[in-house]
Amino acid sequence: MDEKALNDTVSACRTLIESRFPDDPERGAAAVLLGDGTIVTGTSPDFNNPSTAVCHELEPYCAAFRLGQKIIASVCLHRTPEGKFLVLSPCGVCRERLADQGPDVLVAVAADRDPTRVRWLTLAELLPHYWLTAFAEEAATPWV
Repeated sequence: MDEKALNDTVSACRTLIESRFPDDPERGAAAVLLGDGTIVTGTSPDFNNPSTAVCHELEPYCAAFRLGQKIIASVCLHRTPEGKFLVLSPCGVCRERLADQGPDVLVAVAADRDPTRVRWLTLAELLPHYWLTAFAEEAATPWV
């Protein structure tokens, strides 16, 4: 994978947080690298009812679908009140959303001993025992 494209994806995520929320010290966002090299970003709005909240990744995942592009890599960052950018691995729901992209999609996770550094893993590395592989004969999936 093109290291510059991955670094640009992380930078786009940070830039969204800094530009959209300059006065709010604790915010997050996501960025996705698409198959054509486009980077799309997103964040979650505040909702009065917390049960209606969505992941930051949802907006870029929907954009990938709208644009007819495969997701190559996905990153989610959270800025702390101290100004650090923590790397958040995809939640279970986002892992399921990414599974449709195949086991080779790259996801950002926090580096060992430093939650502010990105470490890239394939989704297969993150989900070594993905549930859908049990249905290899019945499933039309890139996982099997």
